[in-house]
Amino acid sequence: MTSGPAQTVMAIDPGSSKCGLAVVRRENGSLSVRYRTIVPSEELATALEAAIQAEPCDLIVVGSGTRSRRTVESVRASLPGKAVLVVDESNTTLKARERYWEHNPRRGWRRLLPATLQMPPEPIDDFAAVVLAERVLAT
Repeated sequence: MTSGPAQTVMAIDPGSSKCGLAVVRRENGSLSVRYRTIVPSEELATALEAAIQAEPCDLIVVGSGTRSRRTVESVRASLPGKAVLVVDESNTTLKARERYWEHNPRRGWRRLLPATLQMPPEPIDDFAAVVLAERVLAT
């Protein structure tokens, strides 16, 4: 990871029914998650404005998967003038699962099985957005 100037990225993991949204900041060579949520796709514009108010960003990153084109159009309409970058989202689901289990330690019988074989009991789109942001900030 480079230790360039401080930078804040908002990442969106688009989906047909819901979107993951995360704001990640790189500062002094370390990354910190400032904001993450999952919102219904039709409420993305409102969520973007709320996230920008809470945590201003330098760049908006959108995953290249399902509904990517519509999501980019929505972002550009809601936040004109913000730079938008479409990023390959291959393997983000696996990485998001790992990140979920890091934040929600497995208990009981779940500790006996490898995390990669387990499905989290709740949506992980917000963690997928974190992974997208980290990909951009790590370069």
